[in-house]
Amino acid sequence: MTHDAPTHDAPSHDAPISLLIVDDHPVVRDGLRGMFESAPGFTVLGEAANGVEALELAASLDPDVILMDLRMPGVGGVEAIARLTRAGARAKVLVLTTYDSDSDTIPAIEAGATGYLLKDAPRDELFTAVRAAAQGRTVLSPAVASRLVSAVRAPRTPGNEPLSGREREVLALVAKGTSNREIARVLFISEATVKTHLTHLYAKLGVKDRAAAVAVAYDRRILG
Repeated sequence: MTHDAPTHDAPSHDAPISLLIVDDHPVVRDGLRGMFESAPGFTVLGEAANGVEALELAASLDPDVILMDLRMPGVGGVEAIARLTRAGARAKVLVLTTYDSDSDTIPAIEAGATGYLLKDAPRDELFTAVRAAAQGRTVLSPAVASRLVSAVRAPRTPGNEPLSGREREVLALVAKGTSNREIARVLFISEATVKTHLTHLYAKLGVKDRAAAVAVAYDRRILG
């Protein structure tokens, strides 16, 4: 197993990894808190029952890692991850969920999650995943990894593939005449990433340029 060099903001080897637990089920939160508090090298800073609480606590507590459930009332996990990414939060988000379907997995990763584990993962695997996430390394359960590979390799028909949430955001800004540089600033991403999103959404819409993308998006009611 290779070890990437720790990022500047990664916790030091001596300091415990600080956690924020986000799940709408109190029993799950209690179980996770007990598990991590009984293990050396971790400290639980707080718990949140939904995405709104998660955003507030992430801002005030500044955890190293956020354990994020996906399906919660109100603001769910994917939206919370996207907002944390836009806000430039330091915390790494490790999704911990019951679901491994494509409709859950891919949006969570696209939104900025560092890793994705299922709730039936053994505790040692969970501890290892949190340590890896704290160092900025991607962690995927085998089931999720195989789904992502399948999704990437699946044949795609140009022009009728659904856009991701981030691609829709980019497209909406393009429709307003926003430059790549400005889109990058608004969405807290690099210009290179903006160009990648544009390439993907052009392919999905079956077009070659910004004007055609906007026209097709209005025609298909992707943009209101």
